[in-house]
Parts: sequence; C-alpha cells; structure tokens
Amino acid sequence: MRRLLALAGIGAVLAASAAHAAQPVEWQMTLQPAATDIMSQVRWFEQYTLWFIVPITLLVLLLLAWCIIKYRASVNPTASRTSHNTLIEVIWTVGPVVILLFLAIPSFQLLTAQYTPEEEAQLTIKATGNQWNWDYEYQVEEPLTFNAAMLQEDQRAAAGKEDIAVYPRLLAVDNEVVVPVNTMVRVLVTAADVIHAFAMPAFGIKVDAVPGRINETWFKANKEGLYYGQCSELCGKDHAFMPIAIRVVNEAQYTTWLAAARTDLSGANKALVAEVEAAKAVTVAGN
Repeated sequence: MRRLLALAGIGAVLAASAAHAAQPVEWQMTLQPAATDIMSQVRWFEQYTLWFIVPITLLVLLLLAWCIIKYRASVNPTASRTSHNTLIEVIWTVGPVVILLFLAIPSFQLLTAQYTPEEEAQLTIKATGNQWNWDYEYQVEEPLTFNAAMLQEDQRAAAGKEDIAVYPRLLAVDNEVVVPVNTMVRVLVTAADVIHAFAMPAFGIKVDAVPGRINETWFKANKEGLYYGQCSELCGKDHAFMPIAIRVVNEAQYTTWLAAARTDLSGANKALVAEVEAAKAVTVAGN
C-alpha cells in the first residue's frame, strides 16, 4: 500500500511539473503541448496533414516495390514502350490538385489567424537579440528593461533554480520574461548585431530578429507555466546557448512582480519563483 501511495505521489509531482513547464524532451516525436489557441490550431493542422502524408508515402512505397518486383529484367526482358495513358494522366493530375486544395484551405486559414490578433494588445514587450542573449523592454507606463542570458550552473543556487526538471540545462535563463495569463501580448522583435529569431514552440510563434528592422508577433497564453524557446536563426558560435524563457502567471503575481522588478529585478524573480514553487507544492499535496 505504501508503495502504491509513493508511486501515486511521484505521478502527481510529474503531472504538476508537466503542467507548469513546456520544454523539449528526449526522443520527442510530437510538437510541444499547446499553451495558446494558435498553437492548438498548429497541432491540429499537423495531425490533419498526416492523414494525407502517411497514405501517400505508403502508396508510393508500394508502387515502387511493385515496379521493382514485377518489371525487373529477369521476369520482364522486353520493356514496355507505352508512352501515353489518358486515365493515368488524369488521375495523377486531378488527384494531387484535390489533395493540395484540402491542404491549402486550412493552411491559409491558419496563416490568416496567425497574422490577425483577436483583440488589441494589453501588453507590449520589445525583444532585442544580441550575440548571445536577449534584451527585453516592457513598454508600460514606467518602462522596465533587463537582459536575459542562459543560466550558468554556478548561478542556480543563488537564483533558487536548482530543480533541473523545471530549469533544464541550456534552456533556463537568469531572468525570465513574465506575463499575465489570458492577456494579449504584442512582441516587437529586432536585433542589435546579426540576424536572430525569436521562437516559442508552445505558443506557436517564430519571427526573425533583423538589425535595423522591427518585426511583430503576438501571443495569448491560456495556461500558467514556464515555457522555453531558443534563437532559431544561426547567429554565431554560441547560437545554441541563447534560450528564451517566458513565465506565465496570474494577474496578481504579475502586478506584484512588475512593481518589485523596477527596483530589484533579482529579488522580484526570487520572490516569484518561491511563490510559484509554494503553490505547486500545495497542488501536489492536494492530489
């Protein structure tokens, strides 16, 4: 009985961790869990296209195998000289056109949704890519700016981020972007040196950061948690060490963090991490 309770407790901890973070996992074959409506549509479209890709791939494989076996030289010494077949040409012309229509219509609908925010932005953040970290500017009444770089191993204890499962190596940062849940966020993306790319898989966003130009994207996270992305444009020798971390919290936590971060960013981050971890512990205990 104790063993079953222990296993249940471990399962609850893992479930809570999964609910509070989205990040790459080993041998991952699917997209990250969706944290926005756009990403939910992206996941649906990916699964939808598989209903076309898999049968077509199998059909081509079977046709190749059939041709290799049936028309090999040993059993078919006299090759066919057929140069025209109306039925076959109609099938391989009309078939792909119909398939492309079934793919194009939902594809265009998704593309339109990605570039059409459902409401006005309530928060605007400017993200500037550097070799090899990010500068963030909260464009609010009293602007807040800070730099976010990959968390070094010797910084974990001081930052209160010793849990590798939540703050993984090469993905955790010293200062996360903090946003409120269910809030439309506009992200203005640029770069200070070379081309970078701001990508957050769980949100379904990816946009180039180009020096001298500002690109715009947006997201509305509907789940609280800590989400990880990376620079997705080759930008130099430390390109692989340029993570992006966004922490989605409730409105009260965001307001408290923003007020404190203006005077003590490190202290505000530590307080927020402690509050989130305490809430997680209560959730696990409740399970």
